Amino acid sequence: MAGELAIEPIKAFDDNYIWLLTREGCRDCVVVDPGDDDPVRAVLLERGLRLKAILITHKHGDHVGGVKGLKKDWPKAIVYGPKHEPIKSVERPLVSGDIVELKKLDLSFDVIDVPGHTEGHIAYYMPGVLFCGDTLFSCGCGRVFSGTFEQLSDSLLSLGELPANTQVYCAHEYTQDNIGFAKWVEPENPDLHVREERVVELRAEGRPSVPSYLGEELLTNPFMRTDEPAVIAAAERWAGHELNSSAEVFRALRTWKDQEYD
Repeated sequence: MAGELAIEPIKAFDDNYIWLLTREGCRDCVVVDPGDDDPVRAVLLERGLRLKAILITHKHGDHVGGVKGLKKDWPKAIVYGPKHEPIKSVERPLVSGDIVELKKLDLSFDVIDVPGHTEGHIAYYMPGVLFCGDTLFSCGCGRVFSGTFEQLSDSLLSLGELPANTQVYCAHEYTQDNIGFAKWVEPENPDLHVREERVVELRAEGRPSVPSYLGEELLTNPFMRTDEPAVIAAAERWAGHELNSSAEVFRALRTWKDQEYD
């Protein structure tokens, strides 16, 4: 019988998290979005782990920069990633509906297309766990780079349909900053203030604020609340005109944050 699954952050750069997946009693492991190989290598060698798979969500260097180095040391590790992005290191290109099965670790992920931050961004989901890269952040979302605002809006709406108890493993420690903008949008949201208190305590103790729960995002993350009257009203005040769809509200919120907060 497979041992308990552990999902741990490996810190990289200023605020990246590379996620390490292991099972009790097994030396095999998986990493998600290794932007830097050095910190991953250090952990794996220290613990005597064997890298079996690398899961990539999108093309940006702080998510793929460590793949080449890790493949050099663990050449049998299989690199999974989005089919519709130019990532030379990907060996198993994936699109929505594909399944990634890692039998030795008793893991099976459904692949979900979540474009917007980039044109071909994907996420990996199994019951209770979501690796979403830079699409959905804790109390925020990624910027729109090579995708579109409409794509990212749709992607967040689709992720919002997953079970509320899904743990959201995003790739950056941005929660406190994102809460600041969320308070611009919904200053009277009581759930947001409760969340802020908890996050401040976690960060003061040097602990990650992620993963969050999807249900928590639906209560506090303005980018996932584009159908809420208070969020719509705030977005319309900033835009200066009526907004007629979730996508229009999302575009206003994201542009507001880009131009005046970040």
